[in-house]
Amino acid sequence: MRDKMNAFCNNISNMAIKSILYEVASSPKPGLVDRHNPGAHKDMDFFTFLSSGSVLGPYFYNCTNIGINFKGQDYTKLLIDIRPIGIKAEEDMFRATGGINTHKGMIFSLGIIAAAAGSLFKENNKKKYTSLTISNRIKLMTKGITEELKGAHNKENLTYGEKLFLKYGFKGIRGEVEDGFISVLKYSLPVFGRLLSEKKYHINDIMVETLIHLMANVEDSNILGRHSIDMLYYSQKQAKKALELGGYLSEEGRSFIKEMDEDFIEKNISPGGAADLLAVTLMLYLIENGDII
Repeated sequence: MRDKMNAFCNNISNMAIKSILYEVASSPKPGLVDRHNPGAHKDMDFFTFLSSGSVLGPYFYNCTNIGINFKGQDYTKLLIDIRPIGIKAEEDMFRATGGINTHKGMIFSLGIIAAAAGSLFKENNKKKYTSLTISNRIKLMTKGITEELKGAHNKENLTYGEKLFLKYGFKGIRGEVEDGFISVLKYSLPVFGRLLSEKKYHINDIMVETLIHLMANVEDSNILGRHSIDMLYYSQKQAKKALELGGYLSEEGRSFIKEMDEDFIEKNISPGGAADLLAVTLMLYLIENGDII
């Protein structure tokens, strides 16, 4: 059994790293770091992301292992259990990048997925779990997490998410995980799975197309943090226009998305929240279906 547990932890960790690497490699991504350019970022590039991603494997392994060894039915305590190693993973990331935040959002989101998968493996010893099963376990783990935001007005040192909640009422990634990554289940996973099953498109093109669907529909806290709600609406409008033109799978849509990249760089728009959810999309797909090759 121990060998099976070790193999499962390794497998989930590999899926998380694959999701991180595929996300940054997918190009072009409007305003985001990719193989073509650093997007709306002056302090990081493609190789910064590779440096960061290369040190996170042990973290995802440990999250899965903590999930497997978790005892009890109050899964909110599982989230508490993985928080210390999440902080350690952030320290490893900053050490690898020279103090640059490349993957803080993915450390949080993919770590929760890994722990959820581990806790499910403990119960039924299966290798694969549907996205809905993972989502429901994540809801149990993160139940009440948005309640933390309601006391933000009494705090002095506010987190990024707390500032946005006080300004706009948006719950950000806390709301997303508390709802079991509802945006991924609703907007990106169906698109990703359908395009992959058609076996007509390169994985890069599928990833970019999936990202545009996320950009068109999610409330991206990264854009809000840099700009205003008007800029968020602008980016959503541009993504919807790209989809109306056929998305990255049509010549006209592809050309427009490349123009979007130039426009977002000029306007300093970086849809990092959508990028994180793109990695979540791939990881949930991998856990349910196995590899994509």
